[in-house]
Amino acid sequence: VQLVESGGGLVQPGGSLRLSCAASGFIFSSYDMKWYRQAPGKERELVAAINSAGTSTSYPASVKGRFTISRDNAKNTAYLQMNSLGPQDTAVYYCSTSVGSGLWGRGTQVTVSS
Repeated sequence: VQLVESGGGLVQPGGSLRLSCAASGFIFSSYDMKWYRQAPGKERELVAAINSAGTSTSYPASVKGRFTISRDNAKNTAYLQMNSLGPQDTAVYYCSTSVGSGLWGRGTQVTVSS
């Protein structure tokens, strides 16, 4: 049972990245998925959530209109499309779901810098 994030990296301000979260070991299509981020010295922040069917999403004001969460239940993968990135988006990004007592990936680093 695991989640594996990928797609992070270094991007210039104003740029875009798409993160992926590959799930295995559980019935992916039965669970809501969430993306969080944690910047150095800051608390972990929820940045996107999607229901199990992919029909409902939610975002905090800090990323609304810039980030889009989606999922492909046939591929057991969730995505986070991030546009108009700024230095404030620099963080480690994690995907998570409520399998068991809570399942987290190891995270992928996103650095926004010129």
